Amino acid sequence: MSVAIENLVTSGTFSLDGGTWDVDNNVWIVGNDDECVIIDSPHDAEAIIGQVRGRKVRAILLTHAHNDHIGAALDVAKAVNAPIHLHPADMVLWEQVYPDAGPDRYITDGDIFDVAGTALQAIHTPGHSPGSTCFYLESEGTVFTGDTLFNGGPGATGRSHSDHPTILASIRERLLTLPPETVVRTGHGDNTTIKAEAENLAQAALDRQADGA
Repeated sequence: MSVAIENLVTSGTFSLDGGTWDVDNNVWIVGNDDECVIIDSPHDAEAIIGQVRGRKVRAILLTHAHNDHIGAALDVAKAVNAPIHLHPADMVLWEQVYPDAGPDRYITDGDIFDVAGTALQAIHTPGHSPGSTCFYLESEGTVFTGDTLFNGGPGATGRSHSDHPTILASIRERLLTLPPETVVRTGHGDNTTIKAEAENLAQAALDRQADGA
């Protein structure tokens, strides 16, 4: 039985550093008719649980711990009896949302998560947040990038616990090394490809050089 990739969009707010913004988030569910993993759990636990459709959830994988990506995580985990996985470098952000409860397991770079006869590999990509992690599904030629890489360029780095040079290094060294045709499935907005984003970054570098000339 082949693996399927399902997309659910939930709506809510993102809050950090005293500001709050309305956002739409992508939830990704990877699996088959029997089992799946959930990538990110934003805003609407009921909608995410409904999308699972009673399947065995092997893991809830969090790309990072901004509140708009984890706000429904505990409720979803309890309802589907699945462990929450998060990179430990993002505990500073997790604790802002859940001061009295932790994730079930910590993600390490290179971890493999088996589901539906295939596997996702964790790729630590700090920058948007210290523990930001992407999940590469090689068998399907796709990578789930959270807020590290979007259609149009890198994720935001203007708030606490983020760093622009770090996210650029993560993208260049950990993501642009994937096959060019790899589909990039993001935390917000539309899909893109590694090739398209490599071209975007190259053009941005040329534009900066021109501005400085």
